[in-house]
Amino acid sequence: MSVSRAPAGPSREERPVPHGVIADIAQQRTVLLAGADYLEPTVVGSLVVQDAGGSWRDAEVTPDSPIGSCAVLVPSTVRIADPSVPIAAVREYLRTALGAIGRVALPGTKAVLGSGAARTIGPDVRRGDGIARFADVLTIARDLAAEQGLEIILEPLHRGETDLIHSIEEAAEFLDAHGIGGVRIVADLFHIQKEGERLETVERFAGRIGHVHVADTDRMPPGQGDWPIAPFLGALRRGGCSSDVTIECSWRDLAEELPDALAVVRAADPLLR
Repeated sequence: MSVSRAPAGPSREERPVPHGVIADIAQQRTVLLAGADYLEPTVVGSLVVQDAGGSWRDAEVTPDSPIGSCAVLVPSTVRIADPSVPIAAVREYLRTALGAIGRVALPGTKAVLGSGAARTIGPDVRRGDGIARFADVLTIARDLAAEQGLEIILEPLHRGETDLIHSIEEAAEFLDAHGIGGVRIVADLFHIQKEGERLETVERFAGRIGHVHVADTDRMPPGQGDWPIAPFLGALRRGGCSSDVTIECSWRDLAEELPDALAVVRAADPLLR
């Protein structure tokens, strides 16, 4: 299927909820031509890059249009759940990354804090100390993001990617236990399926969801597998979540496959019916 066959429909401004895709910042034009409402680029490697000395800096890219969300906020080398890493170094990285996002972002842009390798506590850190450090870093990230007019969103990740916060329910409990207000949660169907989190739980916590990621079976594009995309979005909408929805999957050919994937997600979203 060619890009020209992208499904027709209202513009992002007219549509009740936008639907986008995670891809490289260089693919923004391809993504928009294929019918997506927005591109969700990664931060690491796209918006910030590491120089020869190991320091992170703004990549100074200029996207075709401002971004509204981004993913992969922290590289694996910046250990944000390790108290032995100076908090000043973590703060410096976050200030650089969030400044780079703010330069190319719409007001209220969401920065997804998944970054499983970066937040993994690991066997060399006492678990309680690692949890406390991550809570401190999340608070710092929230406040630095607010200075840029951005929003930090916490993403639960399955156990194969991190040893800290694996479900929506765990994320809510973590935020409440540490008194971290003003941080919403990502509902990612991939991690929900891997962790076996029930859709009843998704619906119960839907009011705390600020961003949504979808994929089909084992990260296939929507429509190419058998994961419950429509029941998942239905649970979120019944629970009061009206957030935008980003496709995060593996592609053989983004331009060819994205129009069909978007059509599947839009047909499954109750807010477009």
